[in-house]
Amino acid sequence: MKNISRRDFIKLGGGSILLGTAMSAGLVGCGAGNTEKTGSHAGAPTIKLGYLPITDHLTVISHAKTKFQKLNLEPVKFSSWPELAEALKAGAVEAAFALTPISLTLRQKGVPIKGVLLGHRNGSVITVKVGNEINTVSDLKGKTIAIPSKFSTHNILLRKILSEKGIDAAKDLKIIDMAPPEMVQGLASQQINGFIVAEPFGGQAELQKVGKVLMLSKDIWPNHICCVLNVREDIIAKHPEAVQELVDSLVATGRFIEGNRQEAANLSNKYLGQKPEVILHVLTNPKDRVTYDNLLPTMDDLKATQDYMLKFGIAQKPVELAAYLDDSFARKAYKL
Repeated sequence: MKNISRRDFIKLGGGSILLGTAMSAGLVGCGAGNTEKTGSHAGAPTIKLGYLPITDHLTVISHAKTKFQKLNLEPVKFSSWPELAEALKAGAVEAAFALTPISLTLRQKGVPIKGVLLGHRNGSVITVKVGNEINTVSDLKGKTIAIPSKFSTHNILLRKILSEKGIDAAKDLKIIDMAPPEMVQGLASQQINGFIVAEPFGGQAELQKVGKVLMLSKDIWPNHICCVLNVREDIIAKHPEAVQELVDSLVATGRFIEGNRQEAANLSNKYLGQKPEVILHVLTNPKDRVTYDNLLPTMDDLKATQDYMLKFGIAQKPVELAAYLDDSFARKAYKL
């Protein structure tokens, strides 16, 4: 694998943090910019696919499973949401999985991207320290809870359940930004009382017996979306057949994951760098903890996320969702 240095990244146009310091706590996994390319097909475009080493982006194993004919797929692993967002903005990658609030914020700022597919549904968890101190959402009062960034679906999920329980997120507890890899240790050292973030960090805390599940995100917001596959508009215009093949492969991989969880967990190691047993735990405890069988993005999905962004002050004005969503590739992949 090749590693893109920060200096090279800046040369590509990623020198500023697009979404501000509130996102800088969204660090995940190992070094940014690790890439690997599929076998070259003469005349086929190369699509660099940005992703983070998290379970949300598990369909990236499509790279190992698919013999692409209409594109050369080059997965690019980033260690943080800000760098991934900047790479997408600068055109350093042609496509990327990104949190829906980040994706909509990029579009609001004029980045020419469209959401063509979902990365997954559900897939996060409120994890709290083991013991009997915290057993209900109401027990979060007075506690310190970590989120990966203001611009995260996890921020929405946490504030949604708090508001439903009549808890004032600004007054009744302390919400802090923390890099996801630090959350498990933060819980173990009692720096924080809990966290909500993408898997597999909740699963890691469980297996290390320093954390327990308070609520799965599917029970906060059933079948919710989280990450969207964004593709730059120029690639869609110039190479629609390549985009279709990519979407087809990710849809097929989603079905594969649902029916072959152990094999999917084993394949994940090369891309996510996580222990297969941790990924398998996330995929099976319970089986709908994170799902990949319905990756069709809908206007209702996006509107619900945007409404929460506006409600909780994550966004100040709405995005023109019809201009952002392009579900034609997903519909074709699902034969709809």
